[in-house]
Amino acid sequence: MAIAMRRTTTVEPHEDYGFFGPDSMTWKVWSYPSSLTVGFQRAVVVEELDPALIAAVDKTHDIYKRPRTRYDRTLRYFSMVAFGDSRSTSQVADVLVRIHSKAIGTDEITGERYDANDPESQLWIHLTAWHSILKAYEMYGPGKLTAAEEEQYWAECKVAAELQTCDQSDIPRNREELHAYYERMRPQLLGSDIAKRAMHHLLNAKVMLPQVPLLLRPGMLAVNSVLRAATIATMPRWMREMGDLRQSRAIDVAVQPIMKASLWLVQVHPKVELAVLGLLSPATVPVVTPVLLGVPPTNPEVVTPTQARERYGYDRPREAHREWRAKQHARVFGEGAAPSDAGLVESQDVLGRLG
Repeated sequence: MAIAMRRTTTVEPHEDYGFFGPDSMTWKVWSYPSSLTVGFQRAVVVEELDPALIAAVDKTHDIYKRPRTRYDRTLRYFSMVAFGDSRSTSQVADVLVRIHSKAIGTDEITGERYDANDPESQLWIHLTAWHSILKAYEMYGPGKLTAAEEEQYWAECKVAAELQTCDQSDIPRNREELHAYYERMRPQLLGSDIAKRAMHHLLNAKVMLPQVPLLLRPGMLAVNSVLRAATIATMPRWMREMGDLRQSRAIDVAVQPIMKASLWLVQVHPKVELAVLGLLSPATVPVVTPVLLGVPPTNPEVVTPTQARERYGYDRPREAHREWRAKQHARVFGEGAAPSDAGLVESQDVLGRLG
């Protein structure tokens, strides 16, 4: 189902449709309010089961020191991939390689080296995000896609993978291949103490919500509880067990009509959806606004990531910034020094302030 576009002068249009556009399953699924709430929360929680990823996360402690800023920047990135114009999104994909160049080291639990730019690590992040968004849409949105629509969704997931260092050939073509991927990953995943701590922390909506007046706090606690329950309800038992996330089947069932009704009411009024998004992720609002309000781009064109890189002069993420990444490895593994934050600082122009 295409998203209707209309003319308006009050919203800054994107330069083009980016990599998907109004006829895409990406726009259909990701534009529903389940995606950037339950779906995204599920993604950041589930991904902590990867020992390499949680080692990098625990090293910086950013999810504890500046959780709202980190959530805001991460959500902006994924929203740009789905909805942003090709120039800006190509730039942020290139910057992300430099950001990830500092997320390297040796995992104290496994003794293995980790590197956030590793293709396998990027594949895990990419697939848990795209699957989580779809799962939330199915449970709390309009429901399952048709077989043809889901095939298109995973084909578009493959397109988006070109913006990261992972191999496009590793992207599942359907749900069965996705489940097979999870089964291959399960022996490598680890519900360590630091993973459990991070998962419980990220299930607390305080990491993405601003401070509210004392009078409104009881209401926010209720929202927090429902969102947490809704996110856990989307997770299979084996993931819950690894993360020590205990929730009864009765709560799983009870939370579904609450979330479905709430999110339906939000999506009926796009400006309400944008207001909610403004609370969760202010940096994401300019990316999503033209799509939700039906504002067409100045150039109604959909391009591929390859075309965009050639047009704007960027390397494929896997080959990007090799010299810089080598210097980071030399600092960390050769000299025993801390990696440079230069890439992280540079990213503020495209992903927002570090806070």
